Amino acid sequence: MSWQTYVDTNLLGTQKIKQASIHGLDGNPWATSKDFSIKPAEATDVVNGFKNADGLRASGLKINGVKYIVIRADDRSIYGKQGTGGIICVKTKTAVLFGVYDETAQPGEATKIVEQLADYLISVNY
Repeated sequence: MSWQTYVDTNLLGTQKIKQASIHGLDGNPWATSKDFSIKPAEATDVVNGFKNADGLRASGLKINGVKYIVIRADDRSIYGKQGTGGIICVKTKTAVLFGVYDETAQPGEATKIVEQLADYLISVNY
């Protein structure tokens, strides 16, 4: 399965995730949804946040030009909130999954979708 298929089917196809992207741990994009552009520096900030989230907690998380308040950050997951929507960033062995949701999805629903795809990718050594 291609990386783009994971974005289109496993994330966007749920209708709960509105924008999504998969980036390598080096910050470079592997697959992304239409009109969702994460700069490599933004992705790298997230990767670094998995190691030390103090900066993200203090100044927020900026992805695709949108600033999110960080509500959770650990060595696997970073969750951000912006208005009635938010972003879920989950690290696997080789990649970071980004999923953005809006007011039509409950945060828990969106989180479960991104986290489950990450669990699957980890189980197949990605």
